[in-house]
Amino acid sequence: MHSDLVVIGGGIVGLATAYRFTQRFPGKRVVVLEKEPRVAQHQTGRNSGVLHSGIYYTPGSLKATNCLAGKRALEEFCATHKVPFETCGKVIVAVEESERPALERIYQRGQANGVPCEMIGVERLRELEPHARGVAAIHVPSTGIVDYIAVCERLVDCLLAAGGEVITGAKATGFIERDQELVVQSTRGEFITHHAVNCGGLQCDQIARLSGQATDVRIIPFRGEYFELRPQSHHLVKNLIYPTPDPSFPFLGVHFTRMIAGGVECGPNAVLAFAREGYEKTSVNWSDLAGTLTYPGFVRLALKYWKTGAGEMWRSVSKHAFVRALQRLVPEITAEDLTPVPAGVRAQAVKPDGTLVDDFLIAETPRVVNVLNAPSPAATAALNIGLLIVDRLAARYR
Repeated sequence: MHSDLVVIGGGIVGLATAYRFTQRFPGKRVVVLEKEPRVAQHQTGRNSGVLHSGIYYTPGSLKATNCLAGKRALEEFCATHKVPFETCGKVIVAVEESERPALERIYQRGQANGVPCEMIGVERLRELEPHARGVAAIHVPSTGIVDYIAVCERLVDCLLAAGGEVITGAKATGFIERDQELVVQSTRGEFITHHAVNCGGLQCDQIARLSGQATDVRIIPFRGEYFELRPQSHHLVKNLIYPTPDPSFPFLGVHFTRMIAGGVECGPNAVLAFAREGYEKTSVNWSDLAGTLTYPGFVRLALKYWKTGAGEMWRSVSKHAFVRALQRLVPEITAEDLTPVPAGVRAQAVKPDGTLVDDFLIAETPRVVNVLNAPSPAATAALNIGLLIVDRLAARYR
């Protein structure tokens, strides 16, 4: 099969990239290869559905510059294509006085990034979230909620209408360069193209190495486990309630998220997954696990964050520990209020020195653009990330 571009990965970043390519180059053909039977089966379809505001990210970073514009683009896309979304707002809460400095730093980042946000006191917090506890908070009215699987389904419709194709059950297995062409080998055959984009998520570093990309980062999978509030407890959370995050750790802590389809999710924690697609606690892929445990970057990461990691693991095995973490924000929560729901796995790039890659990371070979780190807020920013990638490809199609 011949095409102008092959995109590997049918999550929201891959589909958004393919969609942006058809907009920039009408008439050129793009093929998306997805190894699962349907699109959006991994990170995209297993997150909490938040439209992030951009408040957390280092000013000037790819996350900061793409999140705000990407959110606006995604809201416009949803409005045009009738995908339900809601701008409901959230609060980021300092539970103790010791958390005020970290909360202030987040607020300053929000100001620098152009995010509408306001420091509020206890009385205003109680108006917004009557059951939340804290000494201060940031109100971020622009935060929203959406169904990312529905977004991906509409992106597929747009791709098909533009003459593109989405091929499922097609796992990329290799690349061959020949005669000014690139052959992408897969379990559904060979695809001949000019260039490819690797949006492989949990498998992106392995695909990048197949493409000839020189990279020393490794994807370490972290499972995020969730509970859902029983219907009789929904009144405890009006919208979204987040803790003040640990500034040294790239996870936001367990929080409450009202879902666009109804219900309230609680979580996630962040525990090492024993498989890249290890959604169950019992899921083990010995090759994946050996790759993680023997990677020098993970060893250094584990030594640096062993105390934090131990706490996350304890919350994984102890529901009461998970409940206590939630009770810091909403004291009325009890174990009886919670029922487990499916977990997700975050693809976190780690450097050999144990540093967590904090920003989006995109690398290139002459024929392949590799997206090597695209955790949250990549879903929110996906349409802008797609533009960024297509901008990098543009000179190659003139």
